[in-house]
Amino acid sequence: MDNVLFIEIGMGTDLHGQNITKAAVRAVQNAIRHNSMPGLVAVLPDGDLNNMKVRVKLALPCDHEQLDVERVKAVLPYGTVTVEVQQGGMLTTSGIVLPDKEDKNDLIYVAVASVEVGY
Repeated sequence: MDNVLFIEIGMGTDLHGQNITKAAVRAVQNAIRHNSMPGLVAVLPDGDLNNMKVRVKLALPCDHEQLDVERVKAVLPYGTVTVEVQQGGMLTTSGIVLPDKEDKNDLIYVAVASVEVGY
């Protein structure tokens, strides 16, 4: 990406079930949820939203092999989306194991996302 237009940061959790994809999707949604970019079309090549590039950086606290990258990408409706994953985020306790919520243990997964938009 040669021209970064904006960067948003978000945080997402999975309180029960230890699903890192759910936490990552929520982090990306949190990062983009309060944005409208009406001027973006004016600066993108050919005024086409599909010429937008979106780089998602995720900091995750656990095994990245469990992450469904395609579900994370699906949150972003336009452009070419890339996802980079690094160690980070947080594991903390919920204080309870709820088998009906598919808990394997009492951990809360916390993911952090940086969403960069440009062209």
